[in-house]
Amino acid sequence: MKILFTGSSSFTGYWFIQELAKAGHEILAIFRKGREEYADIRRERVERAIQYCTPVFNCEFGSEKFIDLILSESQWDVLCHHAADVTNYKSIDFDVHSAVAQNTKNIRKILEALEKRNCSCIVATGSVFEQDEGAGEKPLRAFSPYGLSKGLTWQVLKFYSDLAGMTIGKFVIPNPFGPFEEPRFTTYLIKNWFAGHTPSVNTPLYVRDNIHVTLLAKAYKTFVADLFENQSPEKLNPSGYVETQGAFAKRFAGEISQRLDISCELVLHDQKEFSEPKIRINTDVLNPDEFGWDEKKAWDELAAYYMERFSTS
Repeated sequence: MKILFTGSSSFTGYWFIQELAKAGHEILAIFRKGREEYADIRRERVERAIQYCTPVFNCEFGSEKFIDLILSESQWDVLCHHAADVTNYKSIDFDVHSAVAQNTKNIRKILEALEKRNCSCIVATGSVFEQDEGAGEKPLRAFSPYGLSKGLTWQVLKFYSDLAGMTIGKFVIPNPFGPFEEPRFTTYLIKNWFAGHTPSVNTPLYVRDNIHVTLLAKAYKTFVADLFENQSPEKLNPSGYVETQGAFAKRFAGEISQRLDISCELVLHDQKEFSEPKIRINTDVLNPDEFGWDEKKAWDELAAYYMERFSTS
């Protein structure tokens, strides 16, 4: 397939591009900033991603440059719209209206341009933390203004795609972890262990859905191909380790401690506050064998990545 991909500098975006390219697809990936403007872990992902795609820098979704890019080619098979406004995404002051506007900018012009180039298939990326997504405590409210913006973005994309007679599918992401992610929960644990400290898990009772990014990427690759082949609306909610955060932290500690010569002790705090829904998970259990994914190999590679990045010895 010939794929136009947005959100190329993101954690999951990098892994999706790599997996699609390894499957033999031709990917033209857009990057909102210039190549030299990216920093830290995001810059590492960009430099790795461009090995698997044709990059276009300084190009935003919905811009005239983006639309001209669509029209500059004679054929597209799939638009993978993975980009989303994440500016200050953890804040309660996250600008929902601005984010939705940016995520869907000039969507009718984009669809018209895609139709002219014989493309009728769109893959949108959703989040389990959107409103009315996944499974868990009812009502299934958005976790945050950012989650709300993702849900509204999907509704706008679906409305106009349906109106244009185009096939649109939704790939819903839970909690991915793995190499080249931003410093979050698992990185926090690793950094403390390498420093000889015992990290704390402050919310051990939340039930979440953590998934290896390598498995998630293989599921994404298959989803894109199936959607293009079948040309019928689909949705996938890929699920990984469904358990409390305390149980996942213990799982993570056990896998890492048996591979690296470090102590992986934990302190699980007595959780009293539940500002987020206690349970929110995806619902489609993946069969690793169907994707040629090796769980042991994934843990081995993750441990090796952490050793190279964080070990001071």
